[in-house]
Amino acid sequence: MKPNSPHIGHEIERCLHNQGRTVAWLAKQMNLSRPNVYRIFQRPTIDTGMLQQISYILHFNFFDLYTNQHLLEEPSDEL
Repeated sequence: MKPNSPHIGHEIERCLHNQGRTVAWLAKQMNLSRPNVYRIFQRPTIDTGMLQQISYILHFNFFDLYTNQHLLEEPSDEL
C-alpha cells in the first residue's frame, strides 16, 4: 500500500455509518457474517470484485478514492 493510499476498510465503514446503515445490514446484503464485515473494515486493501460489490450496495464509488489520490501523486516508473 502506498503511504498516502486510502485505508479502504475504514472508508467503507465510514460510508456505511454515514448512511445510517448497520453492519448486520451490510452482512445480509453481501451474504457474509458480521465478523467477516468487521474484517473488511480492518483491511487496508481489498479485492476489486469485492470493492465493486460494496460500491454497488452502498451506492458509492470507492474507486474514486484511488483515482483522486492518483491525480495528486507524482508520476512513478513503478508498474
